[in-house]
Amino acid sequence: VATYIREKSFGSKATAAAVDGSSAEDLRALIDDHFDGVICLLPPMLSGKVAEIAVEKEVFFVNTNYMEPEIKTLDAEAKAKGIAILPEFGMDPGIDLVLLGEAIRSVDKVHSIVSYGAGFPEPAAANNPIKYKVTWRFEGVLGSYKRAGCVIRNGSIIRIAEDEMFSKENIHELEVDGLGKLEAFPNGDVLKYVDLLGLDASQLKNAGRYVLRWPGHCEFWYTMVKLGLLDEGAITVDGRKIDRRKYLASALDDHIQYQHNERDIVLVRIEVMGEKNGKRVRSVYQVIDKGDLKTGLTAMSRTVGFTAAIGASIIGSNRLQKKGVLSPVKDIPYKLLKNELFKRNIEITVHRAIEE
Repeated sequence: VATYIREKSFGSKATAAAVDGSSAEDLRALIDDHFDGVICLLPPMLSGKVAEIAVEKEVFFVNTNYMEPEIKTLDAEAKAKGIAILPEFGMDPGIDLVLLGEAIRSVDKVHSIVSYGAGFPEPAAANNPIKYKVTWRFEGVLGSYKRAGCVIRNGSIIRIAEDEMFSKENIHELEVDGLGKLEAFPNGDVLKYVDLLGLDASQLKNAGRYVLRWPGHCEFWYTMVKLGLLDEGAITVDGRKIDRRKYLASALDDHIQYQHNERDIVLVRIEVMGEKNGKRVRSVYQVIDKGDLKTGLTAMSRTVGFTAAIGASIIGSNRLQKKGVLSPVKDIPYKLLKNELFKRNIEITVHRAIEE
């Protein structure tokens, strides 16, 4: 990191320091009297401790992970100390949550709400059998490929077993202008987000959170899941224990890396159907971003990193004055985020159709 900073000639704007992210003592020493706030990109299991120390040191905190239980408990103390804690503020979660909040507020009654969040290679770079390459830790991707889920379909709550997320009945196709046909599979439990949005699940016809990939991806991984290759834990081979996911991530690593001239695509899309002034309304909020070959920044790093930086900027400049543990759904002004992303060449588009 230090070498990178010197090469980029950031000068006094940036310095590098080594820290043990699992050590409260190290974190206190690093944060003490040095900063106005912290942007934490450490793994989820470490971010809760960083947030605790940020409140202790009375500096704001922003991260891009799903909210850890420890962070939820910091609300009262953060408010008392006048500190803002903003978790879940990257791409997904992050941009999607702000769009969800705006979409819900745009109608009087919600009938259906579906969100998509995905990162995948542009067509020219989708040149391996799974049509996918990684911009983050592939072992983490594999972990997300075998987990239980929940959606609302035709008014019924559908529970999805951890080994059935890629089954045909749980995937659907989505046609996206400028990209073409993609396939979608469930991304976790939508009921958590229904509660977060303040909606009544019994009043929704459809609701779901989905990941997008190029066609064929789901069929491949359904087979891999059913073969047990994504199971947790280790197997014994010639007397040695080998973790399935670690092995698979290592074995595929050379085949799933982006080359210097290849770009990734990030897509965030929110679809809401409901009623406004007695009329049926369908709204689509969407972000499509592509990797920047000039800067070397992937679309994933742009949409995650820029969003986190925007969160820190608006808190640090007092444009966002609310304190405590904040929610991107309720507490981040949509227009503010939209304008800040646009400054960084990331555009939110909105299409709204009213049925008489």
